[in-house]
Amino acid sequence: MIQKLLIANRGEIACRIIRTAREMGIATVAVYSDADARALHVRSADEAVHIGPSPAAQSYLVGEKIIAAARETGADAIHPGYGFLSENAGFARAVMAAGLIWVGPKPESIEAMGLKDAAKERMIAAGVPVTPGYLGPDQSAERLKKEADAIGYPVLIKAVAGGGGKGMRKVDAAADFEAALESCRREAKASFSNDEVLLEKWITSPRHIEVQVFGDSHGNVVHLFERDCSLQRRHQKVIEEAPAPGMDEATREEICTAAVRAAKAVDYEGAGTIEFIADASDGLRADRIFFMEMNTRLQVEHPVTEEITGVDLVEWQLLVASGEPIPLRQEELFIDGHSIEARLYAEDTVAGFLPSTGRLDHFDLGDDGRIETGVEEGDMISPFYDPMVAKLVVWGEDRSDAIDQLAEIAESVEIWPVKTNAAFIANCLRDEDFEDANLDTGFIAAKLDDLVTSDEADEAVWQTAADFVVLAETEEHEDLPIGLRLNAPGVLATTLTHKGESRTVAAARSGTDFGSTGFVDPARVVVFADGQSFVFEREARGAGAHHAHDGDIIAPMPGKVIAVDVAEGDAVTAGQRLMVLEAMKMEHALTAPFDGTVTGLSVSAGSQVQVETVLAVVEPKEE
Repeated sequence: MIQKLLIANRGEIACRIIRTAREMGIATVAVYSDADARALHVRSADEAVHIGPSPAAQSYLVGEKIIAAARETGADAIHPGYGFLSENAGFARAVMAAGLIWVGPKPESIEAMGLKDAAKERMIAAGVPVTPGYLGPDQSAERLKKEADAIGYPVLIKAVAGGGGKGMRKVDAAADFEAALESCRREAKASFSNDEVLLEKWITSPRHIEVQVFGDSHGNVVHLFERDCSLQRRHQKVIEEAPAPGMDEATREEICTAAVRAAKAVDYEGAGTIEFIADASDGLRADRIFFMEMNTRLQVEHPVTEEITGVDLVEWQLLVASGEPIPLRQEELFIDGHSIEARLYAEDTVAGFLPSTGRLDHFDLGDDGRIETGVEEGDMISPFYDPMVAKLVVWGEDRSDAIDQLAEIAESVEIWPVKTNAAFIANCLRDEDFEDANLDTGFIAAKLDDLVTSDEADEAVWQTAADFVVLAETEEHEDLPIGLRLNAPGVLATTLTHKGESRTVAAARSGTDFGSTGFVDPARVVVFADGQSFVFEREARGAGAHHAHDGDIIAPMPGKVIAVDVAEGDAVTAGQRLMVLEAMKMEHALTAPFDGTVTGLSVSAGSQVQVETVLAVVEPKEE
């Protein structure tokens, strides 16, 4: 049995693996880059080794450094997690050549499924249904165009070495084919150093169905049923669930049996996923579900399978890697209830889903459901890696129960000042078509305008913000009057500014159940409602012409400070440049709002900052 496990990954992935390893009595080793020096996975492991600078190409993707860390710490096994080097056959071989246990499939299996064209040929030979298309060796533009015309439009061009939505183009008409092919090849070459493509018939009502498979070194292969991953944005999964809604037993048996055949065709060991595309124009039918590709690793969405089967897939990985057989036979596996997972990303949905980086000054995901995360309050969301904050996972007696649970968790997310897609997730789950399982991979694109909620505070949020301020002040100053007449509501008022708009709002409902949460500090009030955070600047009590917060120099967007022109104690004049922020490939000069003195400076050149971070404070010159 494995004694000490090095996890060649980071964030929630590493934390997830560490948790199971600890339960099994296996010591753990984390690796980390400069950006992750104080990350949760580093704090959670028994040991941690620094492997290089923040960019993944200089740290997490350098196999030699990871193997050296395993030798340094005496680890006898390496788990690659998912992503980074998890599907790199060369790394797997290097791990095994170093005398270490590789927690994953054999390198030959990784290679067999690594190229989409070769994988499809292997699946055809194994009797696994594949999407109609072309995957021949003739890669000339003329031959590809001829094959596309024969398949019929719309047609999908896919890089044979692709993944993550890169190197893919839908072509609706013959006249558009050559331009789309050229674009696809450019992207494939840049992303994978391989510009070869294959063609597939475009499925007009596609559902993304995948089957969890597991093999061992004793010749056993089982499936753990299917997942539906159809809710995607730009080919990136957002919400996944198991089992797939609308899947009847006959179709389930057909697709899961096909998945087992696929795994056996490559002599598979460990956890893997067979991905299918289903033509759901007439519901899920066995004769309209086609093989797409195999992921030769554990998937991000594996928790939903664990929730409905009661199996710990990471435990199975470690047992199988140690040479033991799969713990359960196929007939011992069954589906119990329904599970849904949502990927909570650090992104500004209103601003086109731009990543939102920085420190999590306030971070509360509640106590309900299963939360898979690699961060805690005070940690940083780095610009160097995937912006996923957490996976929100629930189990319910049925699909409706699971939807309600997950929507409530998403609506209760409290994160600030980093922005998230929590409200977007809740809107997807509350959508009537989603609740009725009327979905396909175009669901989000078709409904995007309705699913993205405005970040402008409505009247109720303005009122709640004012109430929070008054409540905070009356608790701090018990002698403050709540009202002037016994038979009248309170008349205290506070002046707030939100997105450039200032209002004076009467409030005195200190005994009210607000229905929202939030916090108040001397400079602002933050209200959390329906998965969003709304920030209001406060007018300081007794302030004169210049209020205390008027001198806060605040980052207008996430970016990097590339120059700081002042130091604490410097006298400055109105309009004087204080620093330069580089964001969105542009430079933004931040200037003094009035004559005064720099009394606070929280950044230096090179600092990565998040939106609404207070970078400096200027106190006004006394009149």
